[in-house]
Amino acid sequence: MKALEIEGLTKRFGGLTAARDISFSVEGGEILGLIGPNGSGKSTVMKSILGVERPTSGSVRIKGVEVAGWPPHKIARLGVGMVFQHSRPLHRQTVLENIALALTPDSLWRLLPDPATMAKARAIAERVGLSGVLDRKPATLPFADLRRIELAKAIARDPAVVLVDEPFAGLTARETGAFSELIAEMRHDGRAVLIVDHNVKSMASLADRVFAMYVGERIAEGPPQAVMNDETVRRVYLGGALTTASRPESAFKDAATPFLEVEGVDVFYDRAQALEKVSLHVHQGEFVAVVGLNGAGKTTLFNAISGLIPYRGVIRREGRSLAGVSPASIAAGGIVQAPEGRDLFTDMTVAENLDMGALRLKAGERTERLDWLFDLFPRLKERLRQTAGTLSGGEQQMLTIARALMTKPDLIILDEPTLGLAPIVMEQISKALERLRQTTDITVLLGEQNVTFALPHADRVYVLEHARIVWEGPPGRFAEEAGGRYI
Repeated sequence: MKALEIEGLTKRFGGLTAARDISFSVEGGEILGLIGPNGSGKSTVMKSILGVERPTSGSVRIKGVEVAGWPPHKIARLGVGMVFQHSRPLHRQTVLENIALALTPDSLWRLLPDPATMAKARAIAERVGLSGVLDRKPATLPFADLRRIELAKAIARDPAVVLVDEPFAGLTARETGAFSELIAEMRHDGRAVLIVDHNVKSMASLADRVFAMYVGERIAEGPPQAVMNDETVRRVYLGGALTTASRPESAFKDAATPFLEVEGVDVFYDRAQALEKVSLHVHQGEFVAVVGLNGAGKTTLFNAISGLIPYRGVIRREGRSLAGVSPASIAAGGIVQAPEGRDLFTDMTVAENLDMGALRLKAGERTERLDWLFDLFPRLKERLRQTAGTLSGGEQQMLTIARALMTKPDLIILDEPTLGLAPIVMEQISKALERLRQTTDITVLLGEQNVTFALPHADRVYVLEHARIVWEGPPGRFAEEAGGRYI
């Protein structure tokens, strides 16, 4: 009997099908990796197993028992544990008390753990590497230890099936290795483990099998290496064939002092390290791509450059440190970001959104700039009086880029400009970037997970992985040297 069986699982939200006819199983003593880019349906499948979402159709069986549509607490009692990506400890209790409470039966008569329960909690804490911090409160612990608490709480329930959500997000390479070993121990215990992640590479040395999804459907299943080499999976992550047309670094005049320099930058969110010793440089007029999967740290890097978050290390513009310079001053000085979330004024028209980028322009400059932008993005001229919130996703992305360009920036940061866009819209944005490259001296820092989109526009490429730069070079060398390790 399989510990977990999913058969024909479909989940619709109105007219959107988030998961379609998904089927897989996990045996006790096996680890299955569920992967896919953002929006692929992984979370929907996981929530359907947990009972957070009720499947539209299909079956979810735990140890042979049909649980589709059951409430979460009943599914948990049947033997399903969850290791959450975002830690949820009881902050007034110590580490030991958090684990002990997870061991305590769901009964009003057993609110206080007995000595045997406390002894078992200590044993679990030692197993996951928390024996040295038993008496500390969660708020005083580093991020990796908070993840260990979640793992300990899951083990405490002695589940037959364990779901692990984004286990490596926010962990350093060393912490990732240690956490992988702890997950592997659950397999040795005979538990069925389902790891939900977007990164097949993180799974390669851990999972027995990988199930890959894209836009709600299965695209591949099998051993990790076979899935990594699957043509459809590579096309989903890399986008297709890699073509390049880069300019040599020697072609740029500011070789001695690049326009933008980032040296040894660290960024922490509470105890999670989002960037670790990141260094890069961008020459004036150069197009540089930072490629990496979601969660690698691209947005964090761009927000540090824009002065939006605190960081350790050095960021310089034309040799001058940006430390202590306000985000408004950095933007006014010519480093402008088109954010991943777009952040448009949705109740304002296209014209009004563009006006927000033109506040520092004179009337004549504004008219000239608008004419140039409408030539770059003709669709925006057609939608000029339409509110931004009623635009399509592609039109909103065009408006986001246009608003940033309206400021006449020296350097524009484009954060995931193709995220969620149809291929025809991606082609329109690609043509606009190529025109910028060919007809202006603007500097571009492009963050993308779609390598095939990024590389044709890039003079140089950095690969960001688990908060660190792991490769740098011209795009022509990417396929040979870094393409295989990217996913």
